[in-house]
Amino acid sequence: MAKKLFLIIGAPGSGKTTDAEIIAKRNPETIVHYSTGEMLRQEVASGSELGKEIESYISRGALVPLDIVINTIVTAVKNAPRDIVLIDGFPRSTEQMEALDKILSQEQDIKLAAVIEVRVSEAVAKERILGRAEEAEVKRSDDNEEVFYQRMKIYLEPLPAIEKFYESKGLLKIIDGERPIEPIVDEMEAFIKATAAKA
Repeated sequence: MAKKLFLIIGAPGSGKTTDAEIIAKRNPETIVHYSTGEMLRQEVASGSELGKEIESYISRGALVPLDIVINTIVTAVKNAPRDIVLIDGFPRSTEQMEALDKILSQEQDIKLAAVIEVRVSEAVAKERILGRAEEAEVKRSDDNEEVFYQRMKIYLEPLPAIEKFYESKGLLKIIDGERPIEPIVDEMEAFIKATAAKA
């Protein structure tokens, strides 16, 4: 039976990783959750040829090439111990999106069930990431703010193209991430279960 893949995207501070972790913990028999970094580390730990290749990049501080990242994701999904696989923080660029789409179109064993965007405004994301800076921390909060805006820019730049691409395939689901965590998780979990049942 084909694995059902759900990609979960969202700005820094959207809570996407926490949401996915809670859903996987609540459904240990049917759902597993991975982050991209975790999959790469697992592959390295397995000692496979792919793992050795990944390690050669990581050990010298180089970015792991896109085709290797995609390969790792596909391998992890295929070998996942459960039928429903949640991956958060991917794709982060149109290149990643296109490369994944290309490889998934040739895969019988994996079906991309949906892409869930946990949407928060920049103000809410900033508030969550930086918290309320104390007066005394003005200097430091500026440094953090700079990093935050940089991360936000990296996330937002390709977002319209990513949304349009998945929307045109009828795969995009937008969830309001500005609410308390319980209703967000409940909505996401219900959507994942209903969609997986149909997929």
